[in-house]
Amino acid sequence: MIIFPAIDLRGGKCVRLTEGRFDQETIFSEYPADMARRWQNEGAEYLHVVDLDGALAGGSRNLSVVRDIVAAVAIPVQLGGGIRTLENIEQVLSAGVARVILGSVAVRNPQLVTEACRLYGDRIVVGIDARDGQVAVDGWGISGGVNAGELAVRMAAAGVKRIIYTDISRDGTLSGVNVAATVELAEKAGIPVIASGGVSSIKDIVDLVAVSDKGIEGVIVGKAIYTGALSLSEAIRTARKDVV
Repeated sequence: MIIFPAIDLRGGKCVRLTEGRFDQETIFSEYPADMARRWQNEGAEYLHVVDLDGALAGGSRNLSVVRDIVAAVAIPVQLGGGIRTLENIEQVLSAGVARVILGSVAVRNPQLVTEACRLYGDRIVVGIDARDGQVAVDGWGISGGVNAGELAVRMAAAGVKRIIYTDISRDGTLSGVNVAATVELAEKAGIPVIASGGVSSIKDIVDLVAVSDKGIEGVIVGKAIYTGALSLSEAIRTARKDVV
């Protein structure tokens, strides 16, 4: 199982939000590329980057910072946040990003997801962000009017090879991962799922490793590693089943 350290970008800085709320922001670094190097040095195999400004604007807004991050590390980077056109996807991939995460567009324009998968294969990931099982879109501010499980099944049928599932109510709260909902989504979709939202301690990593055979491919960790509640290197060792 892969541990993905999260780097959330807003105004060119590395920040964390609580429950996706832009009025509850904590700045952790003025230099996101330095943070990327830190996580790589602590053993990260893959970075998860979110352009929060892009999520609100409906198009990438921090690509210069993303390029800095890509140049700073030797590990792959996946990027999400407001990417809703084929042109934007191409722009992101040209910046050196390994995988593009599509979110709101999966609800608004599923045909685009199908076409993106045809063009770019497994470099396309769909992020399903839900509150109480209902998908949220446009920076998590609006209900998408669809159940998370239903959307997951549709995206798998569209050719998507993996899904990132975020329980918004737990994101940035250090309240624990919603393991049951994540497993349920993976079983419904029949494709690998990366868990996100609420990681608080090594117990969450242990709990996810225990169900990794049910389609849980990895987990995104954010606030816990920034506050010191979780050691990234310990989480990685645990995820590799070296310490369980």
